[in-house]
Amino acid sequence: MRLTDDEKAMLEGKEGLARQKAMNLLVRYGEALGAERLVDTNNVGGYMVAKKQHMMEFGSLDALFSEFNLDSSEVVEFAKDKVKVFSCQFETTMDPDFWEIQGKSSEDYRLMLANEEYLARGGVALMCTCTPYLVGNVPIKGEHCAWMESSAVVYINSVLGARTNAEGNSSATAAMLTGKIPYWGFHIDENRLGTHLIDVECIVESQLEWGLLGYYAGRMVKERVPVINGIKKLPNLIKLKQLGAAAASSGGVEMYHIPGITAEARTVEEAFGKKQPVERLSFGTAERNWAYEALNATGKDTNVDFVMFGCPHASIEEIWEICKLLEGKHIHTNTALWIFTPRGLREIADRNGFTKIIKDAGGVLMSDTCPALGQLIPKGVKVMATNSGKQAHYLPSVMGVQAWYGTTGECVDAAITGRWRGVLK
Repeated sequence: MRLTDDEKAMLEGKEGLARQKAMNLLVRYGEALGAERLVDTNNVGGYMVAKKQHMMEFGSLDALFSEFNLDSSEVVEFAKDKVKVFSCQFETTMDPDFWEIQGKSSEDYRLMLANEEYLARGGVALMCTCTPYLVGNVPIKGEHCAWMESSAVVYINSVLGARTNAEGNSSATAAMLTGKIPYWGFHIDENRLGTHLIDVECIVESQLEWGLLGYYAGRMVKERVPVINGIKKLPNLIKLKQLGAAAASSGGVEMYHIPGITAEARTVEEAFGKKQPVERLSFGTAERNWAYEALNATGKDTNVDFVMFGCPHASIEEIWEICKLLEGKHIHTNTALWIFTPRGLREIADRNGFTKIIKDAGGVLMSDTCPALGQLIPKGVKVMATNSGKQAHYLPSVMGVQAWYGTTGECVDAAITGRWRGVLK
């Protein structure tokens, strides 16, 4: 790997032990990937989350993160050297205001607070969300980033035209300390071109339908780049957020193109460059039905005891929509309603009275985490309902529950009645 003078200086330890360990990791990582060089980044997002069992083994946050995030048995002081470029923390393991409801112990809570204080001292912005682009971290077209979180990666690659691969804990932490990341994958022009063409033969309009389209696309193309053609109704941020999250869940998609809508392709031809599609697929009634059945495959019992919104974390518009359906009503006595949003947006919800509407109905507006990442659901839950294709895909295996996938309205109805009455229309 060819290194610049400033990269060599970090590797030689001239900027401290933490940066030296980070650069050493990035060089090994890049060489394993076949990257010829590193690229500068000033926008890094990662998870640096301490778990109780690991703290018992390593004894300190520095020792834990040295081992897990820098692959170093030699302890480095992360907070002493501080991050070199703008860096943000993605989700954490609990909401600091609702940790007891989420089933966490006081010991877990204290560790989470210590974890946050440690990261803040190191210069990490505590956004604590899978949608940092909703609360101020909005990379521009062409900007090289180093982000984790599958739904965030596919969103900024596709919708915004920023450039990132789905990084891991170690590479993201190393990028925070160095401002560098291997130049490979979706940092390179040719790798961002489409591979598969999907002709949409039905009207895709609702949030549910965009999730179905994404789920089908991911299952069919795996980790390649679908070009989605034939969209008649212009989607908004919410729908594209759901599309990408579902595609990343079912197949590992990190980038897609919708000609005329997403950042890098005005036409189908521009999406493929000089390449030809390796496969041409259709998304019509049969494929739409298949995706719906796949996401509802675990749903057997129509008695719903948990309804979850906010995966990826809900925008303020989504919260407003839920509140319009929920205002003046009350959720069923046997059903819990949890809604997840970025911490920054929860303050706006507070000021607008949305939090009160949710609370008065018997629900809770939460932040910082989600059921899949935090592995938290109300005690005794057997059946959940959600408008998130990602949670419907993951929670049955992660938490052992049945899942129903439907519209926002159907999920609010399930919260109020305690019954699932959703159907694909």
